[in-house]
Amino acid sequence: MLKVCLVAHTPMPEQLVAASAKMCYSSADTETIMNGLTEESCREFLRMLNEIGHESPVEHVSFTFAVEGVSRSLLAQLTRHRIASFSVQSQRYVKEDNFTYVVPPEIEGIPEAKARFEAAMEADRQAYRELSRILYEKHLKELLEEGEEEKSASGKARKTAIEDARFVLPNACETKLMMTMNVRSLRHFFALRCCNRAQWEIRELAWRMLFLCRDAAPMLFENAGPGCLRGTCPEGKMSCGKAEQVRARSKAHE
Repeated sequence: MLKVCLVAHTPMPEQLVAASAKMCYSSADTETIMNGLTEESCREFLRMLNEIGHESPVEHVSFTFAVEGVSRSLLAQLTRHRIASFSVQSQRYVKEDNFTYVVPPEIEGIPEAKARFEAAMEADRQAYRELSRILYEKHLKELLEEGEEEKSASGKARKTAIEDARFVLPNACETKLMMTMNVRSLRHFFALRCCNRAQWEIRELAWRMLFLCRDAAPMLFENAGPGCLRGTCPEGKMSCGKAEQVRARSKAHE
């Protein structure tokens, strides 16, 4: 099951962005740059930045999320957002012989499809366990013959075995990760991945992240989300045609 936590963010995020804008557009010096930044003055600075399209000040603020219950398929999409930092649970060091997995809703809703899917996952588990065993025995034998102490040899053999056995694991296999993005990258991420045309799993992750960001820094993220929240859908003829539903989802969190 998908879980998302905002574990940390830059302190005073909106004041820091406002101070960065203030540095660009005023004669304030370094010792007084944070002075006089009331909620209203911060809002004015942020509104100005949005109006003129000046986005570099928001890059000074970052948000870090802990995510679990997502598939390796989602991970492949997520890491395409390159202005970000990722730390992902390793399949080289974490044994996956009892891996959990994500079931797509469309498969979940059809008993015959779900049964076939679960059978495939169990077959993958069995193949992983068997490959791990065969490779472990091979590597252990070689290490012992080379004179390696048994406890050390066993640890090395296990790691090397699962390093190769993981190749049989499915895209559905669940993983965990930590992810950090600055506000500019997050806004871009939300514009693309909160859109109804995004794949369902990363779309759900993006909406949950967006709501957490809005709670932490409402002024920075009040206009964040898919393009239809700010006007006409930018997808043109590829639009989902459900802009009102998307806007309703966004407003439901306010």
